[in-house]
Amino acid sequence: MQPVMRIDHVAIVVDDIEKALHFWRDALGLEVDHVDAVADQDSVVAFLSLENAEVELVKPISNNSGVARHLEKRGPGLHHICFQVEDIQACLEKLAALGVRLIHSDPVIGTGGKRIAFIHPESTHGVLVELYELSEEEPAIRLARARTLADRALDRGSVMAAGVLGFLRSLREPEDGTPQDERTVHSREG
Repeated sequence: MQPVMRIDHVAIVVDDIEKALHFWRDALGLEVDHVDAVADQDSVVAFLSLENAEVELVKPISNNSGVARHLEKRGPGLHHICFQVEDIQACLEKLAALGVRLIHSDPVIGTGGKRIAFIHPESTHGVLVELYELSEEEPAIRLARARTLADRALDRGSVMAAGVLGFLRSLREPEDGTPQDERTVHSREG
C-alpha cells in the first residue's frame, strides 16, 4: 500500500492575505475556493484551487501562534506541504516506528473536518509536512465547491462569449446597417 496518495496543498505563510491574493488570484488567475478561520492555530486561511491540488495562504491573527512565530522568524514564504494518505493512523504508527518525530501522534480535526497530523521539520530535512485523510463528507464538499467554481467560470464565459458574439456581429453588420454581403459587393465595384 502506498502511504502517500498525492500532494493535497502547499501552504504559504503571508502577513497580508489581500496583498498575497493580488499575485496568486489576480496575476496567476487562481480561483479562491474558500476562506476559513482556524481557531486552534490562530490563523485565517485562503485556499486557491488547481485541478488536483490547492495553494493555501495562511495568515496569523495573533502573535502567539506557531504560524506567527514562523512568520516572525522566517518571513513570508513556504510553510508546509500537505500529503493525502489513505489511512492517517496507520501512517502515523509506521512513521513513529521508524523514529520520525511527530508533532501529532494522533490525528486532530483540521479545516473542513479533515483528520490531519503534522510531522516535525527535524525529521523531514527542514520541511514541515502535514498528512491528511479524506473525511467521509469531503467528496461531497469538494463536488459542491467544484460546481461553484464551474458556475463562476461559466458566468465569466457567458460574458466573454457575449462579447465575442457582439464583436463577430459587428464584423457582419456595420453601424449603417448595410449587410456584409452588400458591403463586399460595393467594395468590389467601387
